[in-house]
Amino acid sequence: MYQPTDLKKGTICQIEGVPYRVTEYGQKVMGRGGSIVNVKLKNLIDGNVIPKTFKGADKIEHAEVSSKTVQYLYSDGDSYHFMDPESFEQFELLADVVDSAKDYLKEGDTLQLQFFDDKVINVELPKNLFLEVTYAEDVVKGDTSGAVQKDATLETGLNIKVPAFIKVGDVVSVDTTNGTYRERKK
Repeated sequence: MYQPTDLKKGTICQIEGVPYRVTEYGQKVMGRGGSIVNVKLKNLIDGNVIPKTFKGADKIEHAEVSSKTVQYLYSDGDSYHFMDPESFEQFELLADVVDSAKDYLKEGDTLQLQFFDDKVINVELPKNLFLEVTYAEDVVKGDTSGAVQKDATLETGLNIKVPAFIKVGDVVSVDTTNGTYRERKK
């Protein structure tokens, strides 16, 4: 069991049988030694974020969430196929479980799956991934302002905005939390 003050950013807890990850934490000390804790919790099953307030005496359940390293094999449209690199056991996940992670999956990539009650609840991507540019718009000659952005398509089919100097064949780093360009690979 957690005390409200244990709910630091990144802590995983369980409320009414649902696993949540703390995304924001704030504590307010009241008079006479009492305090309240305000947190934002991300539902690890459906991705919704909710605000929640706990008082000092509240008890919060610990959630048994485990991670497993897997290799992404391929997609057949409705489902995504993975393999356990140790046992070579193959399994598939439906597109709604893979969710937005599908925009970053390349065949052969290694990633983490999170499990709760022996069920996959989340595909955990690294914070940054390097992906190759397969299409980039042309830029108007003479526009030299540093903030010129253009559309580019990456090898996974993801469309992002990139600086004007990026061309087809470049490998760029993408922030997987918000799908934005970070840098060109040197």
